[in-house]
Amino acid sequence: MSELGWILVLELLALGSVAGFMAGLLGIGGGMMMVPAMTWIFGTLGVNPGDAVKLAIATSMATIVFTSISSVRAHHAHGVVRWDLLRGLAPGIVAGGLLTGAGLFSLLKGQGLALFFALFIGFSAVQMLRDRKPKPSRQMPGPFGQAAAGGFIGLISGLLGAGGAFLSVPFMIWCNVPIRQAVGTSAALGFPIAAANTVGYLIAGWSMKPPLPGAIGYLYLPALAIVAVASVSLAPLGARVAHRTDTRRLKRIFATMLFGLAAYMAWQSQRG
Repeated sequence: MSELGWILVLELLALGSVAGFMAGLLGIGGGMMMVPAMTWIFGTLGVNPGDAVKLAIATSMATIVFTSISSVRAHHAHGVVRWDLLRGLAPGIVAGGLLTGAGLFSLLKGQGLALFFALFIGFSAVQMLRDRKPKPSRQMPGPFGQAAAGGFIGLISGLLGAGGAFLSVPFMIWCNVPIRQAVGTSAALGFPIAAANTVGYLIAGWSMKPPLPGAIGYLYLPALAIVAVASVSLAPLGARVAHRTDTRRLKRIFATMLFGLAAYMAWQSQRG
């Protein structure tokens, strides 16, 4: 393997390790971190900025299929996964994910997706830092409301290549679900989000010319394999740390990370 090839492998191993740890710690599937990092990596490999963003979003989402399984097992062991909420939100998530992956994603330009990523993630960070307390009487909505919320989460997550925690965690906290239960349940929601969107990306990109050797449409398989192995290995450690960390500190960690990634993607959206 060439020196450049080894550097790429090491970069992807490091990315997967950090993303897996954060997935366990915060319930995120790693997409908030992986999309900007993969966008940069694919750019160094000569992929034009627009295609680099799309390749990063789709590949990042596919890795969440594996990361979420490892993360949710760790959270389930601590008894903080609300399976009743998973059953209520999952149908809408699958529908929204398929709509995005197989339809909207291929229609939008990469620069537009990067700007949308930056704006939405920046907004999510502000909301997390505000730490507004929900009304004590507020509860999760009924089956129809949960399905609608799931549809929105699945659709937006597919546009961003993320596991949905940036939406599902604040939404559940707003409905008075304790933060550790929100994080654990969000980790479980990452699987249907990632699976539905990945199927959609494969449908949408099946006939396109691969931007890199080893890619199938929007999915870059070498990065998927390397990042998935590393992230699955570190997710349980992040989950263990989460259950020993103050909830307010978790929120600040989440928000700070989102601000930095939003700034990078805003810059990326302005490139030609």
